[in-house]
Amino acid sequence: MSDSELQPSNASNAPLVEHLIELRSRVLRIVLSVLVVFLSLFYFANDIYLFVSEPLRSILPEGAQMIATEVASPFLAPFKLTLFTAFLVSVPYILYQIWSFIAPGLYEHEKKLAFPLLGSSIVLFYAGMIFAYYVVFPLLFAFFTKAAPEGVTVMTDINAYLSFVLKLFFAFGLAFEIPVATVLLVLAGITSVEGLVEKRPYVILGCFVVGMLLTPPDVFSQTLLAVPMWLLFEVGILISRFLPKDKNGSIDSEI
Repeated sequence: MSDSELQPSNASNAPLVEHLIELRSRVLRIVLSVLVVFLSLFYFANDIYLFVSEPLRSILPEGAQMIATEVASPFLAPFKLTLFTAFLVSVPYILYQIWSFIAPGLYEHEKKLAFPLLGSSIVLFYAGMIFAYYVVFPLLFAFFTKAAPEGVTVMTDINAYLSFVLKLFFAFGLAFEIPVATVLLVLAGITSVEGLVEKRPYVILGCFVVGMLLTPPDVFSQTLLAVPMWLLFEVGILISRFLPKDKNGSIDSEI
């Protein structure tokens, strides 16, 4: 086989190798960014844990306190929380690296659409976590502590508390992405505003099912997640109504 016959194959492999090298470079940057933020925050690990546990500690009965039932929990719980915090702080940079990698392959109208959706996704995820911390946690922990049987002292393990709040942080962060997901479904032509309105009863039921799966097994916390999810679904429908339409009255995907 001649060299001229091999040349096209080598040329076709070159872009793939370049993409893989760039992907490796951006993954390393992401890992390095999280590591740098983590090392910067690790000195304040206990303070970060105190801040996150404040909604529970502030309403504990007199004489009650949080406890550590495992030998390594006093170190591991703040460590894991600090690592999680470092990831959250790095999310804008992480998404920037992902955007920089995929942007060259997008059309101009896709870039115009993707950038605001990406930005709103970050803001909404943070908003969901803030909502959970300042609204849901105080209500939820007040309910749990008051529901304790007489003679039972509430003394929560710090590791169990961390697992509980991280689960709720993710649940509410993802739930607040519903408006973005709704707009994307309409833009992609998978469904329409009218179709979403018709499916509203099923969506409401689905919100409560998701709330049951993502939150602790009690009706109170399930409702605190399901109701905002439903309201955010309605916000997504409202935003979709204002999307530009083509001459046929359909949503114009080339915005």
